[in-house]
Formats: sequence, C-alpha cells, structure tokens
Amino acid sequence: MRTLNRYLLREVGTAWAAVTAVLLVILVANQLAQVLGTAAAYGYPRAAVMGLIWLTTIQNLTVLVPVGLLFGIVLALGRLYHESEVAALRACGVGLGPLYRPIFALATVVTAALAWLCLNLAPHAFARAQEIRREAVRVAQFGTLEPGRFHTFAGGAAVFYAESASPDGVLHHVFVEHRTDQQLEVALADRAQHVVSDGGMLHTILLFDGERYELTPGNAELRRVRFVEHGIPIRLGDPAFGPTRIETLPTLQLAASRVGRDQAEFQWRVSMPLMALLLTLIAVPLSELRPRQGRYARVGAAILVYFIYANLLAAARSWMDKGQLSPVIGMWWIHLLALATALVLIFRQSPPAWWRGGAR
Repeated sequence: MRTLNRYLLREVGTAWAAVTAVLLVILVANQLAQVLGTAAAYGYPRAAVMGLIWLTTIQNLTVLVPVGLLFGIVLALGRLYHESEVAALRACGVGLGPLYRPIFALATVVTAALAWLCLNLAPHAFARAQEIRREAVRVAQFGTLEPGRFHTFAGGAAVFYAESASPDGVLHHVFVEHRTDQQLEVALADRAQHVVSDGGMLHTILLFDGERYELTPGNAELRRVRFVEHGIPIRLGDPAFGPTRIETLPTLQLAASRVGRDQAEFQWRVSMPLMALLLTLIAVPLSELRPRQGRYARVGAAILVYFIYANLLAAARSWMDKGQLSPVIGMWWIHLLALATALVLIFRQSPPAWWRGGAR
C-alpha cells in the first residue's frame, strides 16, 4: 500500500502542478499586459512593475489552485483508468477507499496552504500592490528633473527647465513657471536644488541668484523681484485609486463585521479552500471512464462542474454585496450542494464493500 500511495501521490501531484503552472503562466501573461499598459500611462518605474507582477501572481494563485487540483486529479486518474491500472488494482482486491486515500491526503495539504494564502497572504499582497500603485503615481506626478528638457508636473500647473546639472545634483540656468488660481509666477535663476518632503507629497524647488516675475490675469501690472534664495513649493494631489479596497482588509476584521459586503468578501476567502476540498471529492468519482473511452473524456465534465461552482459563488457574492442575500445563507448553500453532489457520485460509483477496501 505504501508503494501504491507514493505512486498515486506522484501522478496526481505532478498533474496538479503542471496544470496550475500552465494556467498561472496564461494569467500572468494577461496580467502583464495590463500592468505594462497602466505603467506606460502613469509612468511607473521598473521596480514598481516587477513588484506588481509578483503580487498579482500571489492573488491569482487563490483562484488557480482549486481548478488546478480538479483538472490534475481528472487527468491523472483518467490515465490510470484508460490504461486499465485501476481495473488491475480492483482485480487484486484493492478497493476504491485505499485508492482515493492518498489523493485526499494531498488535497488536505493543498487546502491548508490555500487557506493560509487566501486568509492571510493575499490581503497583504493586495494592500501592498495598491500602495505600490499610489507611490508610483505620486512619483510620476513630479518626475525626475533632468537637464536639457522641459518637465511638466502637478497636473500641468508647473513647468521646469534646466540647462545643465553638476555631479552633486545642482541644476544650472533654471527656468520655472508656476501657475495658481490667481497668479502666474515665472522665475529665472543661476542655480537650483530639488527638495522632497512630507512623504513625497511636497516638492520644493530652491532657486539661487535669480529674478522672479509675478503676473495676475486681467491685470497689466508686472512685479519683478530679485532674490538670493527663493523656494517654490508644489504640493501634489493624492493619487489614490479611490477608497481603500475591501480586498485589503484583514480577514478577522471582515469576519467580525455584520455588513453584507464585508461578509461577502469573508465568505469568498473561505470558499476558495472549501472549493478545493469539495472539487477533490467530486473529481475522484468523476474521473471514472467506461471501457474504450479516451483518457480526456471527463475533462469536459470537469470544466462544466467548475464553471457552475465558480459562477454560483460569484453570483452569491454579488447578491450579498447588494443586500439581496442574507449572510446567514451566504455561500454556504453552494458548498452543501457541492458536497451532496460528491456523495451521490461516490456512492453511485462504489458500493460500501469496495469503499472499505476489498471485494465482497
């Protein structure tokens, strides 16, 4: 039995890892295109792009692990049925219970890891991704003050130009135009320095040895001021992408809430590990092939099962968000329906005698 257990674990584990890796590559490639598009639009730095791709991969795993487990079991057992290895085991007196036991052990380990991923790691990854996006946009709003080119920042309210720069970061022969609601300020200076404060929200351009011209729209008067040192503060707007996303909230906080939207997110996180375990129960009897059926004959049925299961969960989540479904009912009825389906398939396929381990 130890040899059989190792053999089944190797077959199912290899198939699950391969399916999950392929699906992950597809989703990451799709997400990469979205991240690069957003990075080009907002001017994200390279480090932010790589961080977003990694964090997005962690978020995708919460969805991919259950479906990868389902298809891994169906493909692995489909091969064993197709090559009559299961029939040989039955002829040797090995029932379906010993056959399925190592698969359930693997599913239990995967479910435990997935629970930690969904309940703990994924919310932190989502929060960190949101933080990286905000910081990248904040940096891109001002940009890097490179000499020899005009820079527009603060939503077009300021224009900066420097002819050259020294190795210590001092800019030379500087032009700055800064517009406010009631005034236009143009400054020319021999030297300038760029100072960042207030967590990157306040940028100050320190000008040395120059002149400042102040104009008021609708007024013909011009004010000219010579200065030795002059600072132009520019405060950036908040680049936040809306309010704090519910996906970033801790799981314990969601569990203690009585708000339907919070409960929908909490039950969704819990549903992923439950889904992985219940899909395993369904996949084992679903993989049985009739004589002369191809090894991939049950893949279509597996796709249909996952499609129905996942869409019911998504629909229940939407109903809870809108207050149309009580959190007491929530998504639990869908898992009970999946459990009932698994039990029907198991006992329809294998009589109790086979399940106990031997023919009677």
